[in-house]
Amino acid sequence: MTPTERQVPMTDRTQRHSGTHASAKPLMGVEEEYMVVDPATRGVAAAAAMVVKRAAVDLRDAVSTEVGQFQLEARTPPCAELSDLYRYLRQSRATVAAAAAAEGLGAVATGATTLGGALPLQITQKPRYLAQLETYRELMDEQAICASQVHICVPDRERAVLVSNHLRPWLPALIALSANSPFYEGRDTRYASWRWLHWQRWPVSGPPPYFHSLREHDELVDALEEGGALVDRRTVFWDIRLSSRYPTLEVRACDMPVTAEESALLAAVVRALVVTAVRAVERGDPGPDLPTTLLRAACWRAARDQLAAVGLDPRTGRATAPGSLADALLRHIRPALEELGDEQTVTEGLRRLSAVGPGAVRQRAAYERRGRLTDVVDFLLAQTPAGTL
Repeated sequence: MTPTERQVPMTDRTQRHSGTHASAKPLMGVEEEYMVVDPATRGVAAAAAMVVKRAAVDLRDAVSTEVGQFQLEARTPPCAELSDLYRYLRQSRATVAAAAAAEGLGAVATGATTLGGALPLQITQKPRYLAQLETYRELMDEQAICASQVHICVPDRERAVLVSNHLRPWLPALIALSANSPFYEGRDTRYASWRWLHWQRWPVSGPPPYFHSLREHDELVDALEEGGALVDRRTVFWDIRLSSRYPTLEVRACDMPVTAEESALLAAVVRALVVTAVRAVERGDPGPDLPTTLLRAACWRAARDQLAAVGLDPRTGRATAPGSLADALLRHIRPALEELGDEQTVTEGLRRLSAVGPGAVRQRAAYERRGRLTDVVDFLLAQTPAGTL
């Protein structure tokens, strides 16, 4: 990662690459959230600020503290090529792991705290987080979770709203593929993605509404802000949202994946979904208006049972057979993958991911060998910097 690439913000680079022209590949970027742990106790350590300070020597402003004092975030630059994104993710993870090790600590990629003792959350003392604490209260005290967010360049906000409509039915598939939070505060939740369930308590979270226009979207967000449900526009926590800072559509449904390979794979899938949706919008298709209640139920099943969940057919809203989510997704995005040059990489990646299971499956396998949650943390410590599927 060169200094020039690290310092170029999303807004500047997307102005040069609109990402919507037929001959251009939409730029994509990923934000990853890590937990800092003590390798001796395997519990979280409220020392993310020290790790960020060390990591920033190389990553500069692409790494920062997060809400909890044991959480940090690293961001890739916008990338047109999947291979570039994967390289940045691996470099970023290696840098964060090395910075943590230099402080006698470790960094893990998981969706929720494995061992107990993280609550109430020690809030990072930044004005924005303190404002959130005042507004959301106990919700902030229990925010011991980490996610991965994928940004895809869609500069036309009117189009981005309609693209969001097309992405909504595929949220269960994304949740199932990324599920990586089976344990929370020392117990097995019996869910694959406890993080996704945890988010549903927030006032503006889960699948976004179906919107007919940008005006309808903006009027709703204005009303939520005026009604006190938002601290600012960045506290719209829908699983798909129009970024308030960048000309991107942001998908927030995914747990923090165990490996960089999974993170890159999920970003490529999201980009292919966006390209597929853009083509449909260009044909005048506003997207399937699935009832939000039905969609939330399908997301819940995916969060509970990961890839073995009953799916939701986006064309009919009817249930599909267990285990069919990944296959249906691949069929849907295959033309876009071919267009982007990502078909072989994504097809093989989804095949491997389906075979070994998402992070939740591998975390439970690590636990079942000896029945120790510390073994789960050790597994994450080993896999986070350089693990592969």
